[in-house]
Amino acid sequence: MPERILVTGGAGFVGSSLALAFKRNRSTATVVVLDNLKRRGSELALERLRASGVEFAHGDVRVSDDLAAIGPVDLLIEASAEPSVHAAYDGNPSYLIHSNLVGAMNCLEHARRHGSAFVFLSSSRVYPIASLRALPLERGATRFVLRGDADVPGVTVAGISERFPLSGSRSLYGATKLAAELLIEEYKSMYGVRALVNRCGVITGPWQMGKVDQGFIVLWMARHLFSGSLAYMGFGGEGLQVRDVLHVDDLYDLLAKQLAELDRHSGEAFYNVGGGMENSVSLRELTQFCQELSGNRIEIGRIAETRDADIPFYVSDCTAVHKAADWKPQRKLSVVLENVWQWLVDHRDQLEPILR
Repeated sequence: MPERILVTGGAGFVGSSLALAFKRNRSTATVVVLDNLKRRGSELALERLRASGVEFAHGDVRVSDDLAAIGPVDLLIEASAEPSVHAAYDGNPSYLIHSNLVGAMNCLEHARRHGSAFVFLSSSRVYPIASLRALPLERGATRFVLRGDADVPGVTVAGISERFPLSGSRSLYGATKLAAELLIEEYKSMYGVRALVNRCGVITGPWQMGKVDQGFIVLWMARHLFSGSLAYMGFGGEGLQVRDVLHVDDLYDLLAKQLAELDRHSGEAFYNVGGGMENSVSLRELTQFCQELSGNRIEIGRIAETRDADIPFYVSDCTAVHKAADWKPQRKLSVVLENVWQWLVDHRDQLEPILR
């Protein structure tokens, strides 16, 4: 069992959730988080981390000296990132590339120097945009539906598998994640670094600070509680686009299983990790969930124009990781949404100024 664990991006939603879970379940371990606190709302994690015995270091993965100051660790979980797929479309890619690629390289090098196990949280966004837009979809009453007779490599009745072709552009965000995956493969081969790569879809849960471009589950629910504007954006503005949703606690459960057999899982290149078809939802269906939970109805705008990075359908086919790790999400979509809703209600005074 690792005795000293470093979680980068550890004041962010995923990073802090994992750090707290590791400390809760491995109480004798030293858990340290590193974060630059750039994202608004990340400061709210600090008291929760401190109260649970997690150490905080203010630093940046772009700066190798900040990592060096942490010292040796047994396990490094690289959860830091500029998380928006729309980042850099304004013509300024510097922060994105340095955070997501140079930062990942610095973390990987720190793991190499100290013999640390390495976990990289990659993204489903490594799959090309044009190919995902070309999926054979049908219009259902409330969502786009993947046709059952789809004859596309890597497309199954369960969704998108690891065999989906990687040729094509995927946004600079997706490119930084894929490039980091390639570096990890070389570090595994050349230096023997033991590493896991999980290509995560939409992850959510309490303490996610939802925005239009990242964290849409929380955003949608917060607007129904606190009020504010929402819009169905892209693909005709009908809200039919679909994603699968994974509770962050299910992600921790997977990591715990993978780390228990790290040498075996490190031999695999990567896994698609998400909620799967059972936990998929369209924006229109999410609106219905929010109306039922809140009792409120708000006007949803329609923006027909599709942004460059938007996709109509992505559901993770997790067959490979299910078989390899004997893991499936335990928290169904309704439970995930109820969990998020109750958190918003219980912490309204803290959250409304940020999420309204």
